[in-house]
Amino acid sequence: MVVLKPAIVSILSRGLTTSRNVFSPQPDSRQAELMARSLPKRLPLDGVRDIVVVSSGKGGVGKTTTAVNLAVALAGNGKTVGILDGDIFGPSVPLMMNLTEQPLINDQNLMLPLVNYGVKCLSMGLLVSTGPVVWRGPLVMSAIQRLLKGAVWGPLDILVVDTPPGTGDVHLSLSQNVPISGVLLVSSPQLAALQVTKKGAEMYKTLKVPLIGLVENMSHVVCDKCDNRINLARNCTAQFASELGLEVLESIPMEKEVMQNGDSGTPHFLKYPSSKFADAYRNLAEKVIYFLENKQPAG
Repeated sequence: MVVLKPAIVSILSRGLTTSRNVFSPQPDSRQAELMARSLPKRLPLDGVRDIVVVSSGKGGVGKTTTAVNLAVALAGNGKTVGILDGDIFGPSVPLMMNLTEQPLINDQNLMLPLVNYGVKCLSMGLLVSTGPVVWRGPLVMSAIQRLLKGAVWGPLDILVVDTPPGTGDVHLSLSQNVPISGVLLVSSPQLAALQVTKKGAEMYKTLKVPLIGLVENMSHVVCDKCDNRINLARNCTAQFASELGLEVLESIPMEKEVMQNGDSGTPHFLKYPSSKFADAYRNLAEKVIYFLENKQPAG
């Protein structure tokens, strides 16, 4: 075994630009449609049964928190689970999963994902520890392919992929290279976030990738004294989801210490397993499993 870091950086750093941030433009709907027509054959990952992409469109809605807590909830449901941090420029899964070691590679030059909380994990944050990643679009897509197909993921029931905001290179690379079983859309309840989430939903529909449903994150708080639900925004999520032909799978409450637990590397689902937050993720995990097994929403 050898430490992976020098090897992977040398492989991925070709084309690195240090002077300015240059990326491929995000595709409009016409470009996405043309790409969908000419997609290469999507080859499955060895030993991975289903790939679930967690996408938000807009940043700051708790997508990575959702991906991490969903992964550990799925593992708690008896599934073998991995999580791939697809946010090349701003990876935060290692922090939330309390992982700091460098992955190793085996004799076949394949990365060995790290494991914590019963979940396999791989992230650019574990490979490049200093300075920003400032790469052109083709190199980003190459990195995603390396993280996907240059690692020993199997055997896994489910690989959860946490994606960056937007509808750019990472999303296209995923859609082009592997068969995605379903996309879980995450949004906070305000209209500004939902409108951006709609763009992501339309992109995946154009690329012929199935949508599992919508998660309404940071939806409400529950009063400690009276147990009443207090909504944090006007209730427009259900109507918005209906317009997209989607189901709101779960409304996740805001609870004390969710962010602190994420920053300290302990998913809130595990720290407070009897909380309403944990209950919501157990329900969400069951609905995701139902979709994967039946290829249709629960209910």
